[in-house]
Amino acid sequence: MAQIALTVHGRSYQVTCDDGQEGHLVKLAEYIDRKLSELEGSIGQVGEQRLLFMSCLLVADELFDARRQIDGLKKGETPLDQAAASNQGSGGGEAQASLALESCAQRIEAIAARLQEA
Repeated sequence: MAQIALTVHGRSYQVTCDDGQEGHLVKLAEYIDRKLSELEGSIGQVGEQRLLFMSCLLVADELFDARRQIDGLKKGETPLDQAAASNQGSGGGEAQASLALESCAQRIEAIAARLQEA
């Protein structure tokens, strides 16, 4: 078992993990730290606990959306963003990625707006 220090929002956390998983956990902590920073930049300082909770909601939303898309692909369904991109002709892969990113950004902004109103 390995023990590493992960830093999120300026705080260090000691975490025990299986040998070889250190790099993966560091990437996860960096991702969470970025989400916290982005959210704090868009809504300001609302308290660390609330900020952490809101970031968790955003990450959970991303996870559920990804699972929904994976389930749809397994069933042979085509997400609307992919269908629109494939109708545009050349550059389908890049266009699909661009549309997917834009859609995610819009959902995150909508969630942040709802959370800010709460």
